[in-house]
Amino acid sequence: MNETTVWWVLAGAIVATELITGTVYLLLISLGMAAGAIAAHLGLPISVQICVAAAVGGGSVVIWRAYKKARIPPTPLPTAQDINLDVGEVVYIEKWSDDGMSSTKYRGANWQVSLMPGETASSGAYRIAEVAGNRLIVKKN
Repeated sequence: MNETTVWWVLAGAIVATELITGTVYLLLISLGMAAGAIAAHLGLPISVQICVAAAVGGGSVVIWRAYKKARIPPTPLPTAQDINLDVGEVVYIEKWSDDGMSSTKYRGANWQVSLMPGETASSGAYRIAEVAGNRLIVKKN
């Protein structure tokens, strides 16, 4: 079996593994294997083929990682108002317990309520900042 066939078989095996696992990094490594195969087609020595495969595969992983870090992180779901329609709504709290918890009726159901860090407990209107399971986390309106 010649060198180009080995490179293409390796690239195909890594792509098949990626289809099973679903990670993009294996696709980038298979891109390096394909670059090694092209280097073999050009008749370059095996040491150069390996260097080309490592440079293209590793370089693409580094570039992808830098791209992912540079992207703006998505808003967490408990505070994303376009996903969670409760965020931003107003609830009225009559009284707070000593541990900073309360309960209120909201959308026809009883909800546990807790304060955002740094907020002080007093009766009145509060805005929902996030929803954690069946608990509303609120801040003063």
